[in-house]
Formats: sequence, C-alpha cells, structure tokens
Amino acid sequence: MLLVAGLSLKNLKPCVWDVNSPYYLSNVQAVMVSYGDFHRMPAQRREAMAQGIHTYLGIPSRVKVYLDNGAFYFLSRGGRTPKEAYEEFVAQARPDWWPIPQDFIPTPTMTIEEQRGCFARTMEMNLAYQHDGYIPIIHISRFLTEYTAAVKEQQSLSLKPTIALGGIVPNLLRAPKALPYREILNSLKYVRQTFADKEIHVFGVGGTATLHLAVLLGMNSADSSGWRNRAARGIVQLPGSGDRMVANLGSWRGREPNENEWDMLAACQCPACRQFGIEELQTTGIRGFSNRATHNLWTLLNEAQQIDAHLADGSYQTWYKHHLDNSIYLPLIQQTANQISDKPE
Repeated sequence: MLLVAGLSLKNLKPCVWDVNSPYYLSNVQAVMVSYGDFHRMPAQRREAMAQGIHTYLGIPSRVKVYLDNGAFYFLSRGGRTPKEAYEEFVAQARPDWWPIPQDFIPTPTMTIEEQRGCFARTMEMNLAYQHDGYIPIIHISRFLTEYTAAVKEQQSLSLKPTIALGGIVPNLLRAPKALPYREILNSLKYVRQTFADKEIHVFGVGGTATLHLAVLLGMNSADSSGWRNRAARGIVQLPGSGDRMVANLGSWRGREPNENEWDMLAACQCPACRQFGIEELQTTGIRGFSNRATHNLWTLLNEAQQIDAHLADGSYQTWYKHHLDNSIYLPLIQQTANQISDKPE
C-alpha cells in the first residue's frame, strides 16, 4: 500500500524527499498538500501555479504530489471551496492526484437529516466533476450504501479508476455517537468489495495499527499527517507499540518510554536517530521537531513495508501476534487477518 505523507505549507521541514537533507527517506513515494493552505496564502498559490507544484515545493518528479481539497478548512469557516479557483489551481499547478473541489463531511454528532444533506451535496459535487481526472469522494457514514449505489448508477462515475474514502477520522477519534469500530471495519470491507476494480484512497489513516487494517482490507493508498502532528506534541511512534512522549512541550501529556523502549529508540535505524541520537528527539524547536517527525514517518513507512512483505510470504499471521502490542484495534486486526487466511486459494 502507498503511504502518502501529509505536509504543511507553513513549514515543509523536514524535507524527507530531498537527497541532500540529513532527513532524506528514500522510500517516500508520495506527499499530500492541502488546497486550504494555498487558499489562505495567495502569494504561495500564485507561485505554485506559475512554477508547477513539484517545482514550487522542491519535490522531485519521482515523488507524486497529492492535493487535498481542504474541505475541513473551508467547512470550519462556514464556507464552500471557491470551485473556479480550485479548478484553476489544479489546471496550472498540475498535481498528480486531485479530488473533487469539496466534499461535505458527515460527523457522528449530526442528525440523520444533516448527514443526508452531506450525502446529497457531496454527490452533487461528484456528479458535477466527472471529468478531467477529478477523484470522486464517498464517506463512512449512515449513508454509505446510498453513496455506493449513487456512484454505480452513473456510468461516468462508475468507470472512474480511483475513488477516495473519507469520514473515517471523526469515527476513529471516538467522537460522540461515533460508529462502532466493527461497523467501520464492515464499511471498509463493503467499499472494497463493491469497487473491486478501483484503486481506493483512504483519507487520514495515521497510526501503525490503523495502517494494518488499511493494508489487510486491500486499500491502495492512505494519507497521514500524524507523523507531523505527533512530532509537534513531543510524541514519537514505536513499531507495533503506539505513541510515546519523549519531549515535554507544555500542556501535552502522554505515556513515556520505559527502559526497554528507550533501548529500542537508541537502536533505531531511521536517519534522525542514527545520525543525531535519541537526545535530539527530546529537544525543542525545529530541530527536535524534524528529528521526531522523520522518526515517525520512517516508522510508518517501515511498518507498511513489513506488512506487505509478511502478507506476501504468508508469515503475517505469526508475525503480527508478537509484533503488535497494546492496541485497541488488535481484535479488529485479528478478525480481518483470520478472514483473509480463511479465504480459499
């Protein structure tokens, strides 16, 4: 599965795609930027359109640039994406992947009628942008079956090679009235089975445990900004064990590494830990952030590669049981892995 690293236009560091950077990660294949960032930074928007988004960001052509439509940004400010401006940006900045200009994200706390309205408005946008490579979006919600039926009914949409799946983050974060985890899992299975011929991108799969579920369920790509968000809070990710707080940055609190986990970090082979040591994970400022962020992204990329490798050689069932530790998603991973192993050859 392709892991797409989410970026922030306000601070592109660490430049993990740059071969001249001490934080270079050779297995970064794709990054994602938000149109919301460009919208609130008009000068950067103009430059990206003039130069092309790869050149403007300094990202080599071998690394794909995904564009997020910034739906959270615009909806949180009570407005719609300026569609014409978004179309202009896509045409001139030339990202490698771009969704419809705006989707209307249903949250678990919405009434059924409000969620129905999100479904109707998102499908209206999907139908209006059936051309020029725009990726349709559907949501994990009470209306998932309606989304899939509506996409399949329209020939031009049903022929699209790719579809994007949103609405997972509010439910995974356990917002009030969030869907049960097993219902989310069943929804992901349903989408994969319904669109067996399409590449499916999942918005917002951030941690190593949720990464396992995305790969097991056959998702083709997923984006994550968690590697940066955790780093900004002084948090690093440990393979198979979750988050640990390594830097005291104020009000953020979390579980600190135990002695064995500090030893694990000391032996880490990511560029940040290998070159600068675990002491630099604990520092403040941009250097500490860059070290933690690089470590986190390296951990996610390495986890994805290991999952793929163990699935390919048939050892996943044995491996994940001793690799994954203390995850609330472990029962779901076990259920999904068992279903895969039970499939007839």
